[in-house]
Amino acid sequence: MLKTAVIVVVVAALAWGIAAIATGSAGLGLESASAGSPECLPAAPVGSAEVAGIRVSPAPGSVTANPHTTISLLGAKPGDITGVSVEGSSSGRHGGRLLTFSQGDGASFVPDSPFREGERVTVRATLGGPPSRRLEFGFRVDTPVETKSISSFPNPAAAGADVQSFYTLPGAHPPVMTVTTPDQDPSEGEIFTTNGPGPGQYGPLIYTPQGRLVWFEPLSGGQVAENLSEQTFDGHRDLTWWKGRVLSLGFGQGEDIVMDSGYRVVARVHGGNGLQADLHDFQLVPGNVAYITAFNPIRCDLRSQKGEREGGIVDTAIQQVDMKTGLVRWEWHSLDHVGADESEVETPHDSTPWDYFHLNSIDPLPNGNLLISARSTWAAYQLQGGTGRILWRLGGTNSSFKMGPGTRMAWQHDGRMLPDGELTFFDDGSNPPVHHESRGLRIALDTTSKVARLLFAYTHRDPPLLAASQGNMQTLPDGNAVVGYGGVPAISEYARDGALVFDAHMPFDMSFYRAFRFPWEGRPSMPPSVAASFNNTGEETIVHASWNGATGVSSWRVLAGSAPGSLTARSEIPSQSFESSLTLPVRCAYVQVQALDAAGHALASSSAVRVGSYGSSL
Repeated sequence: MLKTAVIVVVVAALAWGIAAIATGSAGLGLESASAGSPECLPAAPVGSAEVAGIRVSPAPGSVTANPHTTISLLGAKPGDITGVSVEGSSSGRHGGRLLTFSQGDGASFVPDSPFREGERVTVRATLGGPPSRRLEFGFRVDTPVETKSISSFPNPAAAGADVQSFYTLPGAHPPVMTVTTPDQDPSEGEIFTTNGPGPGQYGPLIYTPQGRLVWFEPLSGGQVAENLSEQTFDGHRDLTWWKGRVLSLGFGQGEDIVMDSGYRVVARVHGGNGLQADLHDFQLVPGNVAYITAFNPIRCDLRSQKGEREGGIVDTAIQQVDMKTGLVRWEWHSLDHVGADESEVETPHDSTPWDYFHLNSIDPLPNGNLLISARSTWAAYQLQGGTGRILWRLGGTNSSFKMGPGTRMAWQHDGRMLPDGELTFFDDGSNPPVHHESRGLRIALDTTSKVARLLFAYTHRDPPLLAASQGNMQTLPDGNAVVGYGGVPAISEYARDGALVFDAHMPFDMSFYRAFRFPWEGRPSMPPSVAASFNNTGEETIVHASWNGATGVSSWRVLAGSAPGSLTARSEIPSQSFESSLTLPVRCAYVQVQALDAAGHALASSSAVRVGSYGSSL
């Protein structure tokens, strides 16, 4: 089992990163794109985004539109949208193009030039009928904070004992996965996670339940991978994950990726409207539509919240993106709907943007509504699809439900609604600590009596784990709960009664954002890899074989000979780890390997490689 003393060391070692992820780093001396901090806190929540029977964004009355925003008109036939007029109060009339959503249910007006910071924009259009309707609404443009000079998290090298190395995957050093409670049901699937930010090499990771590496794609240039999962895209179960730069403010700027079972990129999703895709969530729904998170630091006069006149605030956005065109179909901003006084985070006393909300999950529901979780308000919110109105809050300072015993959350992540209406969360409870341990929660809502009732709390008993950031809870088809502890990089599976049925962890000085279990079948598009050298006597040949990302490989056939065209089978070895090795008791010039399934059928072959010297292998 995990050692309590080790966990204490982990918390201390990760404090530099966790605090920044949770609340943002102070004293960054950020500068806005232009001077001045406007009054960006609405006196009242923005109303519905529905105008003349369609949904529009930016929402009418919004104060959070980026200067590079487009104007989305969702819910009308593209041919019925005519006479679009867009005018800024200081920039004047804007020409542009009306681009159609691939789903055929609307269009975006893409201005030829950006709007000016702080100005008010008026949009007018005619919607065909019969009868035809006039549409008119307005919004205000925000004053962005420039983020190019903001540092990323430090990325020190990992300790040698914390990582693995392979002859056939040179330069890659994935973390060791240690299993402490053996898996009781391998059919639950492989472990999907990532490493970082923090020590060690970044990249998406898949392990077997026994802790054996299946797939690792090492990233370079300071890029981080987060949120590796499995979702349905174009009728196939594919990998989805985020890649980009994690700013020390605690959010990401990058892109979301979809990969097929051959590890080929089949789709990339970028943020729109002047914002970049953030790491916190990426959800696919039918129709080539994706929901992504985007963080939007803007200048803001915070004196009403006991902050600075020349202050800033981190507004967070949900974007519904057309995956085929890249157009933003609909956009929602926290600052338009959730008051800053709901935050549990202290207002900074410098120019550092205040991370008052910190959106960290989006759950699209079958009825079109959205369930979202906000770390900094200790609350979850259900949003009405399209209009963006908040239907109810759970937790925080203004809960729509009476919070029953054990349901109070703090700094939580990953809100999900199950088909039966129950809710699940990962309740960090820490940074600063509010609970003595982190929990996976299952909560029932009584919508008649407006009471939230705790159904179960999944906790790690030996020892208790307290994650200062990150984490998730996944409900498996059989009702078991997978809990990823994030800042304390453990992954545990619990039966419905709370019994621990699987437990593993990465090195404790590392961290991950989320961890999942999915059954996975990978057949890489790239061939297997082989490396070979003579042993120290020069009379025998050492062979190493692997196939990064492959599942279903039962054994390896080794072929060898004096030339690439005259290789013959010499031996077979079982595939018992990521990289399999053997020694041929002869001196060979060339070798090749074939990956075999359980029936002995060849799945794929490597290229033939020349055997190197013993010194070259070192």
